[in-house]
Amino acid sequence: MASEELDMSKPWNKDHYGFTDAELVSYPLVFKPDLLKGEVALVSGAGQGIGKGIAAAFARCGADLVICGRTQEKLDAARSFLEQFGGRVMTHALNIRDPDQVEGLMDRTWAEFGRCDHLINNAGGQFPIPSMDIPDKGWRAVIDNNLNGTWYMMQRAARRWRDHGQPGSIVNIIIVLSRGQPQVAHTCASRAGVVYLSKSLAVEWAPHNIRVNCVAPGAVESSGFATYPEEGRKSFYTCAPMQRVGNVFDIAEACIYYSSHSGNFVTGETIDISGGSALWGEMWPAGKPDYFKNAG
Repeated sequence: MASEELDMSKPWNKDHYGFTDAELVSYPLVFKPDLLKGEVALVSGAGQGIGKGIAAAFARCGADLVICGRTQEKLDAARSFLEQFGGRVMTHALNIRDPDQVEGLMDRTWAEFGRCDHLINNAGGQFPIPSMDIPDKGWRAVIDNNLNGTWYMMQRAARRWRDHGQPGSIVNIIIVLSRGQPQVAHTCASRAGVVYLSKSLAVEWAPHNIRVNCVAPGAVESSGFATYPEEGRKSFYTCAPMQRVGNVFDIAEACIYYSSHSGNFVTGETIDISGGSALWGEMWPAGKPDYFKNAG
């Protein structure tokens, strides 16, 4: 059942968030099943959540996959699920904050497939916390993961596309940034860096036929919702004019739009997929402060 169809009095408080594996198989896609046949997509952070949804959508469109993340057990479980769609699935555990590990991932990808048509940089994260309480170690970890890790993945893939004379498409998963985002200042800083890095590289790498774009999810329900306190999760379901959350295939189909022929003349752009939260609404990942509860 799609998230917008949930009939629950408290959808923010349940045992499972996001699509089940059965829903990842059956939820309708707008793209044809063989759209990406013969192509290879590398999806980071694909062991769970939005990343797993993106990988499933690419697999359902016929792509072979390279999925990476930090936990081999999660990747193995995802591979077992994704192989049912008929394509090859390679797993690779790594920490994208380590450029040498990223080099190893790219070397193995080209050795196994001889190509990588699409890079989806989904790996990243944050934790909800008032900005004055962010520890230095936590700040560095989020910046290093979301900004530096994304950069290492982009640069190492681009070098191989250049050296092999191959085109490439990069899609970076960020967040909605236009009004800032209280209580996750560390991820705002890192994701804003990714946006303008992407715009810069879209121009610089155009001569190599490399396109670079971003997708900015708003409140999109996935397994990641479980990491937030109940009051924070509650705000997700009403933080946009559409008064509901999105689902992982809302993000996945935007990635396929960019990556396939439909996006062949698009580069340096960002699609907000947020139900209008860039225009109106409040999201408080750590819970709404009393100051704002009492305002007005």
